[in-house]
Amino acid sequence: MKLFISGLLMSSVILMSSCSEQPKAKKEVVDTTSQEATDSYVIPESWVNNRVAKAKSRLQATDAGKIVWEAMEAHGGLKNWYGNGALSFRFKYVPLDGSTVRDSYEVVDAWRNKAVHTSVTDSTATFGWDGETAWVKAKDSSAFAYDTKFWALTPLYLMGHPFILDGEGVELELLTEATYKDKANDVVKVTFAAGTGDAPDDYYILQFDKESHLLTATRYIVSYPEYFKEGGHNPEKFMEVGELIDVSGVLLPKELKTHWTTKEGKQGEYITQIDISDIHFVKDIDDDFFSPPENATIK
Repeated sequence: MKLFISGLLMSSVILMSSCSEQPKAKKEVVDTTSQEATDSYVIPESWVNNRVAKAKSRLQATDAGKIVWEAMEAHGGLKNWYGNGALSFRFKYVPLDGSTVRDSYEVVDAWRNKAVHTSVTDSTATFGWDGETAWVKAKDSSAFAYDTKFWALTPLYLMGHPFILDGEGVELELLTEATYKDKANDVVKVTFAAGTGDAPDDYYILQFDKESHLLTATRYIVSYPEYFKEGGHNPEKFMEVGELIDVSGVLLPKELKTHWTTKEGKQGEYITQIDISDIHFVKDIDDDFFSPPENATIK
């Protein structure tokens, strides 16, 4: 996946009363008229409006962009996506072949691309990305038996479409319409300009219901250089979008199912179940929430 929206800093002070509870951010009053507002999680409305206006102008300049913009509107609007605060959720990724399960609570700042994950089974085990640095803090090295730098923002790129396509470096191409579950779908291919993020060779092929403009399915590859040191990528996956739920006016999936993609571009073998729960937005977060905690290991 990639980091194509500019980021600044991140920290991890997760307050939980038990390991089974959703992490809560520490409450803080933020003066959005001050300079410090640039590092707070109450984004000034004028900033949101400016970003939304720029995204709308850029997207509506092309036929593919118009479809993405319509999808953003259908899913609740880019203004709600950014204006509601940081997004908090539990993301449980279960490969059906018995390989590593990834299950954590995450708080993500989609405005600046920062994230903190907390283990579901051990509230003291955390990892994150502060926009520049990946870090891990865990008593046991087996707490996160996977590449935490790669995974820090991956859940956002799996569940955050179409909103995550408002940034610079995003290139859109309108493809031929497809039929999915007996309904016509608009199809848009997403690629990235050279130098955009850690894996600019990634792509997504997004399908949107032609009538409702809601996202129905996503095809994608992973070309993360740490996984593919000689270049290349994994086989394309087909991810079906499950039920959408209303989260403070934003429609987000509570379930995703990934399959291998067939030669015909259809969903093939079912390979991964993803459940997304406890989804809500949070605004009351300390300024240093996403920063590496004391004694964290820098990755």
